[in-house]
Amino acid sequence: MGFGKINIMPDSEGFYGNYGGQFVPNELKKEFQKIAETFLNCIKEKEFNDELNDLLENYAGRPSPVYYAKNLSAKYNCGIYLKREDLNHTGAHKINHSLGEALLAKRMGKSKLIAETGAGQHGVAIATAAAITGLECDIYMGEIDIVKEKPNVERMKILGANIVPVSDGTKTLKEAVDASFNAYLKEYNTAMYAIGSAVGPYPFPMIIEYFQSVIGREAREQFLKQAGKLPDCIIACVGGGSNAIGLFSGFIEDESVDIYGVEPLGRSSAAGDNAASMNFGKDGIIHGFKCKVLQDADGKITNAYSVASGLDYPGVGPKHCYLAEIGRVKYDVIDDNEAINAFYELSKAEGIIPALESSHAVAYGLKLAKTGKYKDMLINLSGRGDKDIEFVLSKFNC
Repeated sequence: MGFGKINIMPDSEGFYGNYGGQFVPNELKKEFQKIAETFLNCIKEKEFNDELNDLLENYAGRPSPVYYAKNLSAKYNCGIYLKREDLNHTGAHKINHSLGEALLAKRMGKSKLIAETGAGQHGVAIATAAAITGLECDIYMGEIDIVKEKPNVERMKILGANIVPVSDGTKTLKEAVDASFNAYLKEYNTAMYAIGSAVGPYPFPMIIEYFQSVIGREAREQFLKQAGKLPDCIIACVGGGSNAIGLFSGFIEDESVDIYGVEPLGRSSAAGDNAASMNFGKDGIIHGFKCKVLQDADGKITNAYSVASGLDYPGVGPKHCYLAEIGRVKYDVIDDNEAINAFYELSKAEGIIPALESSHAVAYGLKLAKTGKYKDMLINLSGRGDKDIEFVLSKFNC
């Protein structure tokens, strides 16, 4: 199958095919242009890259390993490999872009980072990056997620972040994004919006993909070294899509590698019961960019839901929409129960407790393994499950 030339970078207006762009107040367009120009200059500079790489390697603990899950592989008669982003400092892939965003903010002379968080992994990573670079940090989080993800809230407070509870709407990730963006509108002269996924108006999806591409570069090299070949397929969970776009970037032009993005089906396919915008959404505008958005018949954005707080967003990164449009990536779904079962299965089989977000990718990988279609697969284990243990034990039996 030929996909033609795949757009690695967005066009001059921030679009990947039909998706992306910049739908923001005019007062922000000049500021976003400054961010884009600073970023594009920084990534060409040895000094910036040396500082970022030093932090990634000597502070965050990169490279994260690719691990052969021998017990699951034997059970399913399939080579199952895990990219261990759960072993990064702060416990997830979020530290990759958080360190980059903090360095970018410092280069621009900003004194504060403003961020949103759902599961708290991005919040912890941003609070950590702010601490190591000497920046202030305001983190907006829905009240439901504050209760659900208590361990991460406590970590953010210890790290010195100011946690701002959000009580609007569903009190989860979408409203946290709304609140943080509104706060940024009032402070953009002195603060930088440190977005938590590959979403938002240009240039944020481009910036996040660049900083997360370290996952794909490492994974490709590591898998070739271990297995002597590329994986037959790669799999990652997709909410906004930062961990997935990072992994995918390393394999996107390898036509022999099938690529799967896994969305949360939640309780069902009914509106308000899931956060599968790639599967059930329609083209629309959310938070300043065009993507697939969960909407009702009148075009109103509907509530998103997932057992995994980091996946319950009603939109998705524009690059993912583009990759689906050209047929390069298949986006499928896993429901709450399947994710919980995978959470326990990986824990008991390999001694690795995954984040509920990552459990969606694990569940889909195990489902694919049962089909016998693939000899070897690589699953992105985007985060560890410490944050989810109390919630899972209170809601689901072992």
